[in-house]
Amino acid sequence: MMEFKGVYTALVTPFAGGKVDYVALRNLVEMQVAGKVAGIVPVGTTGESPTLSCEEHLKVIGEVVQAVAGRCQVIAGTGANSTAEAIELTREAKALGADATLQVTPYYNKPTQEGLYRHFSTVADRGELPVVLYNVPGRSGVAIAESTVARLAQHPLIGAVKEAAGSVDRVSAILDLCDITVLSGDDSLALPMISVGARGVISVTSNIVPAEMSEMVALALAGDFAGALKLHRKYYCFFRDQFIETNPIPIKAALALAGIIQEEYRLPLCEMSGEHREKLIATMKRCGMLQ
Repeated sequence: MMEFKGVYTALVTPFAGGKVDYVALRNLVEMQVAGKVAGIVPVGTTGESPTLSCEEHLKVIGEVVQAVAGRCQVIAGTGANSTAEAIELTREAKALGADATLQVTPYYNKPTQEGLYRHFSTVADRGELPVVLYNVPGRSGVAIAESTVARLAQHPLIGAVKEAAGSVDRVSAILDLCDITVLSGDDSLALPMISVGARGVISVTSNIVPAEMSEMVALALAGDFAGALKLHRKYYCFFRDQFIETNPIPIKAALALAGIIQEEYRLPLCEMSGEHREKLIATMKRCGMLQ
């Protein structure tokens, strides 16, 4: 089974003139690799996958795989609320060279726990890539129960779960039931989750400070919680303000303010309010991201 450990960047998808900006995308990948992240997660929630066409979705994965060139892992976001679609996307991602797949809980149709078990098991069986489960009930409308995670952990291709339900206790509950890698789905909870057994984070913040996030997580995994706490405290206000408006609006605004990408979204997402922008700028200055 593939090992999942460290910082995985939930990569934004840069746009320019209504199209995906593949030059900026490749530059972002180089920035992540230079920051020594363990992996990159293209076309997840932060990558605005719901507004990408199928062609764009797969091209972004392919471009990221090519740009990474084996220097870190690529976990492709290929989830869907249709099992058949998730399988098709996962197979395409495998053909493009992705190392694993991030599979979000099917959204809107709110399956039962048995339905979730069958969905993820079938995607693992037929998609033929290592699977990272993605528990995010705030977006999908239903949580993967700890007991369901334990059942799924018995599958040879299901090796990790991204926990984005805002509960540190779930890490302990899951690890009490089964042997699976837990990755935090929230930057602000990465340190406390690692303290009870998580092995890393799928991070939004690492889009802009990959080296610093990699250092924080490496210190925590090595047991240097005092050192990790210094970095957690330094960046906590930025962790918090990633959700001042819907993700990925704030991180894309921050990257644009830092001159890394153009600030462009696709409806129904749009630019943040002036009040929130001023707060984000103040936070970035406090963290040393802006002068």
